[in-house]
Amino acid sequence: MTPVPGLVDIGANLTNKAFRYDLEEVLERAADAGIGTIMVTGTSEDASRDARELALRYPGRLYATAGVHPHEAKDFGVDTASALRELAATVEVVAIGETGLDFNRNYSPPGDQERAFEEQLALASDLAMPVFLHERDAHARQVEILRSFRDGLVDGVAHCFTGSREELYGYLDLDLYVGITGWICDERRGLHLRELVGEIPRDRLLLETDAPWLLPRTLRPVPEGRRNEPAFLTEVLGAVAECTGRSVEQLAAETAANARRFFRLHDG
Repeated sequence: MTPVPGLVDIGANLTNKAFRYDLEEVLERAADAGIGTIMVTGTSEDASRDARELALRYPGRLYATAGVHPHEAKDFGVDTASALRELAATVEVVAIGETGLDFNRNYSPPGDQERAFEEQLALASDLAMPVFLHERDAHARQVEILRSFRDGLVDGVAHCFTGSREELYGYLDLDLYVGITGWICDERRGLHLRELVGEIPRDRLLLETDAPWLLPRTLRPVPEGRRNEPAFLTEVLGAVAECTGRSVEQLAAETAANARRFFRLHDG
């Protein structure tokens, strides 16, 4: 695909060890593919600090989120919210999260997940920052908690949405954004998403890779090690454009504008 300038990848785990040795080359390939801005996901206190430091190294190109993933919720201690608040005070940090509920494997007990989730929603409300949301096998409870905080939240995105129509409208009814990944390129598991993506309002749709995971299965040639990276966001863009009947240029412009509005970016 010909590069479409200005794309925004709203979620890439660039602090992951998969990018330890060639991050500069990864970012160069992303720029060559037209990805102008990448949000580096924070998944724990330490990972959020690393994400912020990475954003500091690439001002205007990388930004960070600060949060504790539900898998890490058992480690959400008495000082964690203060640490996230301190990180969020810097301009490089543009959202609270990744936070939410994951009852699929329960790496952290559900009670700890709910407590950490609620504390981060309260923090986002207090700071007037958007929230970057994770959810797996916990939709009903997640929506219930979100509903109780929604009036105080400026915005939220259901990151890496792969759910049903009912779940989609559960988020849309809360006036949330929806993030679409390479899952839509999966001919085994993503067919229902190809049917649903056109129902996401144009001003609520965001694109992401969730790199190094969720490599688009339509990508050719398949990269060695099957590592996903931000340059491959164009594959997601193409699939969503095909499913919605919009041009890649139009969809790129719409989703980039949505991302800049969601993350409160005013530098361009």
